Amino acid sequence: MIPLLTFPRRLLVQIVKPFRDQKPASVLVRQTARKEWKLIVLNLFCAILQAVTEGLTLGVMFFAVEVLSKPAGSVFQINSYPVFRAFPQVDQWISQVSSLQAFSLLLCLAVLLKLIQGGAMALAAISIGYFSNRVSSQLTYRLHAHILDYTYSCASRYRVGDLQYINGAGPPAIISEIRSYSNLVANVFLLLTYLAVLIRLSPWLLIAAVMMGAVSLFVQRILLPMIGKRAKIAADLGIELGSRMTENIQGLRLLHTSGFLDEAAAEVEKQAKNYELNARGQARLGSINGPVTLILPILMIAGIAWLSILFFGQKSSGILPSLVTFVIALQRLNGSIGGLSDLIMARKTNSANLDVLNNFLYRGDKDFRRKTGLPYRGITKEIKLENVDLSYSSSTGPALQSINITLPRGYTIALVGSSGAGKSSIADLLAGLYEPSKGRIMIDDNDLREFDPSTWQKRIGVVSQDTFLFNTSIANNILFGTPEASMADVEMAVQQAQATKFITDLPDGFNTIVGERGYRLSGGQRQRLSLARAILRNPDLLILDEATSALDTESERLVQQAIDQFDRKYTILVIAHRLSTIVNADMIYVLDHGRVIEEGNHHDLLDQNGRYARLWQQQSKVTKTSTVPT
Repeated sequence: MIPLLTFPRRLLVQIVKPFRDQKPASVLVRQTARKEWKLIVLNLFCAILQAVTEGLTLGVMFFAVEVLSKPAGSVFQINSYPVFRAFPQVDQWISQVSSLQAFSLLLCLAVLLKLIQGGAMALAAISIGYFSNRVSSQLTYRLHAHILDYTYSCASRYRVGDLQYINGAGPPAIISEIRSYSNLVANVFLLLTYLAVLIRLSPWLLIAAVMMGAVSLFVQRILLPMIGKRAKIAADLGIELGSRMTENIQGLRLLHTSGFLDEAAAEVEKQAKNYELNARGQARLGSINGPVTLILPILMIAGIAWLSILFFGQKSSGILPSLVTFVIALQRLNGSIGGLSDLIMARKTNSANLDVLNNFLYRGDKDFRRKTGLPYRGITKEIKLENVDLSYSSSTGPALQSINITLPRGYTIALVGSSGAGKSSIADLLAGLYEPSKGRIMIDDNDLREFDPSTWQKRIGVVSQDTFLFNTSIANNILFGTPEASMADVEMAVQQAQATKFITDLPDGFNTIVGERGYRLSGGQRQRLSLARAILRNPDLLILDEATSALDTESERLVQQAIDQFDRKYTILVIAHRLSTIVNADMIYVLDHGRVIEEGNHHDLLDQNGRYARLWQQQSKVTKTSTVPT
């Protein structure tokens, strides 16, 4: 199809699309627009006012050139122009005005019109700026809330760098889209104004403008697909580059200890160069449209000047003002078409980031945590896992199969087994991070899925091997999740977690800032703070997932004593590698490849002479060997 014929349709699509698009970002913009309708109306009014004042300015310019083209001393006959015949009072007032005086008045009027146009432009920019930033603010909140609304299994599919890129690129992409749309509407009104002026002066000379627009649109039609492809590549490369840099920063300790710093830097440099090469290609494509729309009018001025003699030459007057006004209007029309082309190309470039944003906000292919259910009130009897299976994905085998475990209220239950046996998977199920693929978890007589997850999770305490601390004070880290607790409660929890001494030895005590992820503390100190945080919750279920793995022997003994004090106070699930830490557990379950293969207390399992007994013998030999003096 001829580009000239497709342009109105393409322009209409660009204008109507935000009103019909059901993608999440467009829906958010429309919802905000309904709330902020005054800003939208103000912006639309300013766009129309800019177009009207531009058209009036061209009219004033026509009259000014008409005045200049008259002989010196002649009278300016305003009633010869149809537009003023309806205002006889103006004709009477200005009938005795000289050409010089009329020219001066027209100059003042042109300045006034431009001032009004400039004010309208400023108000339009302010209104759309307010609106776009309101949308950006809401989008920032929604992106963060969207991530927090994912189930843990859904959120874990994303890399941290991917989420950071989307959070960073999403709001600017929306602001760019809204502002480009506002400019698009303003340019459409200006385009209609220039076309009206050109048609009024000479419909035949409008053919020149049509030819110019056709060439510009033909160039645009070739460029847009290539620009869209480059934009998609840029978005993918940007996500990959951002993710890699984020992972390198998070893994600085590993990079240092493995001597892989130079290789990591080289990999980022390679990705940055790929991004640069694609950006250069984008720059080359984006540089073509401007010169084309700039050169075309100059090439056609000579033709227009010649044609103007042909079409305006039959008039008794107004040849020069008609020619000058036509050329100026044509130049403005060219700028308007060029502006529209640039806006359409910019929106095409921005579309890749919008696609990433919309795909992220789309809810159809994602799992979200439940926010409804019965409020959890407490445990009166027991927690039971009944024939529980768990599969993390269809591409991997089951992590758990036919698990039947009972955790009586106030008892200590231990899980042991080799790495990958399924111990942490059971802890994740009880913590509400995943739901069973088959079977159920019963809290007394209720399925865990019947409860509001947040009310259950607020009543459990989890201490994992991978301890996370916020970059804030020790006190704030312990208080996380229980902001209503007093400082006396914090000190009691710290004492029970055997962390009092190392905290008081720090210069700032409880006010010590622990650093990003607690890097200023040792692994054992971080785990004791995590244990104190869990104790402060006074949980119905305390999950200790390798909670003493990073402690030295003395600290482990002290923490073990603290845990023993909780006997019959909390229901405790202990996952341990060192069997010496769970010998006093009421029940021990031995897992292998996702199944329970043995169960009983320490002495019962030794008497069975099975997997547990062999593990105990192996660890006992290692312990004896390590204590032999050298």
